[in-house]
Amino acid sequence: MMAMLRSTLHMAFMFVTVIPYTLLILLARLLGAKGDVRYAIAQKWLKLSVDSARVIMGIRYAVQGQENLPVGETSPAILLVKHQSTYETFLMPAIMPHPLAYVFKKELLYVPFFGWSIGSLDMIHIDRSQRAKAFAKVVEQGKALLDRGVWVIMFPEGTRIPRGQRGSYKSGGTRLAIATGAPVIPVAVTSAKCWPRKAFIKYPGVVDVSIGKPIPTQGRDADELTREVEAWIEAEMHRLDPEAYPAAH
Repeated sequence: MMAMLRSTLHMAFMFVTVIPYTLLILLARLLGAKGDVRYAIAQKWLKLSVDSARVIMGIRYAVQGQENLPVGETSPAILLVKHQSTYETFLMPAIMPHPLAYVFKKELLYVPFFGWSIGSLDMIHIDRSQRAKAFAKVVEQGKALLDRGVWVIMFPEGTRIPRGQRGSYKSGGTRLAIATGAPVIPVAVTSAKCWPRKAFIKYPGVVDVSIGKPIPTQGRDADELTREVEAWIEAEMHRLDPEAYPAAH
């Protein structure tokens, strides 16, 4: 009962706060504010969502491996992140030292407020109906953003995966990294412990985030590199959340 009440309160808080932040982003765009200014506004709302999840629902996070992130204002990186819930889409921009650009399907642009916000940010949106052109556009946009110090973030499984399970890892992220020369950084996240996939009710606890060492991509094969990323992330998930993998222990 308490979890339901807290989850409802947090959802209401997010709904109420997203409206003024979206209007602020749209106003900044109208006034010609640069991308980094608009991103800073969005990041504040994402951080507010994460902080309010801690205060209202008792969901905290713990980060390991922060020292593995590249240093330097324009050091490129492509983050390949385990995807279990909506939580990490809020958390990653809140904790990363560089602006992040998500790769998402253009249909999300039409979602009221949320879609309008991301449509005003430097993100990479793709048209899945034009697959041949879609990846070329991702590479073109990705390279331009990486050159400016914006990191690209992708979920190689493509969708949210239930706790204790493994999705099918796609090679889009590693292909992009090889095409742009950027290193890939694998990230494991145990968000489903507290914020289950597609669930309204969330539970208090700690979400562990583990950031792996950068993997150079020059001269690599995309499928082989994807398997390396998958192996690291899934082994780390077993280490961080052993209760979710009872058969393996």
